[in-house]
Amino acid sequence: MRQRLSSEPDRYRGRRRVPTPPRSRYAAVGAAAFVGAGVVAIGAASNLPDVKAVSPQVLQDLENAAVSDSLAEREADSDRASRGEERGTEATTKISDEQAEAEAWLLPLDEFTFTSPYGVRVGKLHAGIDLVAPEGTTYQAIHAGEVTAAGYNGAYGYSLTIRQDDGTEIIYAHSRRLLVQKGDQVKAGQPIGQVGNTGHSLGTHLHIEIHKDGEPTDPVPLLRQHGVDVKLKIESVYGNLAAS
Repeated sequence: MRQRLSSEPDRYRGRRRVPTPPRSRYAAVGAAAFVGAGVVAIGAASNLPDVKAVSPQVLQDLENAAVSDSLAEREADSDRASRGEERGTEATTKISDEQAEAEAWLLPLDEFTFTSPYGVRVGKLHAGIDLVAPEGTTYQAIHAGEVTAAGYNGAYGYSLTIRQDDGTEIIYAHSRRLLVQKGDQVKAGQPIGQVGNTGHSLGTHLHIEIHKDGEPTDPVPLLRQHGVDVKLKIESVYGNLAAS
């Protein structure tokens, strides 16, 4: 053991060491403080003038009130859950198979490459989008509607126009072959033609245009509004219902 040199200061010189009280004493003091705080809180909540005069009946009434509140809250939660289940059942029964088919939106092809967007190209408006796929690949209707035009249409080659109930028209162009004719009612996902290279086309692809109020509009954001993303090749069959 190292001895303290005479030159070293005596840190404890002149100080009296205070004995540490036993741990049980701290526990007793803490418990008393806790109980005292609880009694004060109960007295304040009950508007009692003297917290020392809290009777056993008051404590029993407070306990009964807490139990009653807990039971009432459980019943309210159960009632809310029941109403939620009823609303879910009601929403499910409201959507018929016919409505689901009418509201469905799908990709026109299972496999394709997005090559050309909507916009100005070589000084002219490219009024649609181009999806490249092997010649003869069957494409399907994106949305339900009536075929208002089907046949050879100049620069569009063999093309289809499908009109929806709200007047929106979707044009499918440069087809090799058409599988529906004017006047047909088609559903989303129904095969309607085959990819080709007819008309003014520089390669085998499916050209899609969407017209609203008689004017062309960019198909990409419009389709995204209905749960279909042609760039990411994602579709949500009932995207229109989910958004409502």
